[in-house]
Amino acid sequence: MGRLIQADRRATLTEITTRYNRGMQQSICEATTRTTLRRMGYNSRRPHRVPLISNTNRKKRLQFARAHQNWTVEDWKNVAWSRVRIWRKQNENMDPSCLVTTVQAGGGGVMVWGMFSWHTLGPLVATGHNLNATAYLSIVSDHVHPFMTTMYPSSDGYFQQDNAPCHKARII
Repeated sequence: MGRLIQADRRATLTEITTRYNRGMQQSICEATTRTTLRRMGYNSRRPHRVPLISNTNRKKRLQFARAHQNWTVEDWKNVAWSRVRIWRKQNENMDPSCLVTTVQAGGGGVMVWGMFSWHTLGPLVATGHNLNATAYLSIVSDHVHPFMTTMYPSSDGYFQQDNAPCHKARII
C-alpha cells in the first residue's frame, strides 16, 4: 500500500482501495485502507506550496486563526473551502512529490477552480490559463453565489478563499 501512495500522492481513498484490490483474491474496504494508511503513518493533508508563504499572508492567516479559534463545529459547517489535498507522512512535508509548485507565468496545464463544504462538493470550473480579478468575480457571481444560495438558503454561509479572510456570503 505504501508503494501505491508513493506512486500517486493525490490519489483518493477510493482510488487507493481500488488499486490495492486489483489482482487480490480478497478485497478490502475503504475503512480498512484508511486504518492501514494511518497505522503506516500516512494522513490526508494539504500539500505545502512552494515558494513558501509571504510574511503578509502569514500575518493574514494568523489573524484569521485568532478570529475564528473559538468557532464550533456548527460554525465551520457553514464554510465552503477551496483546497488541494495529498497523502503524506508527517516528516514528508517538503518531499518533492508532496509539494504543489506555483509559477509566476506559463507553466502549462489546465487551471481549474473548485470548492467544497461540510455537506457536499461544489462546482469545478475551468478558468483558462490565468485568473484575473474580472474572471474571479465572474466565478463568484456564476458559481459561488448559486452554490451558497442552494447550500445555505438563509444566507448563513461563509466562503473561505485560500490565503484570504473568511467572508459572510451575502447574496445580492
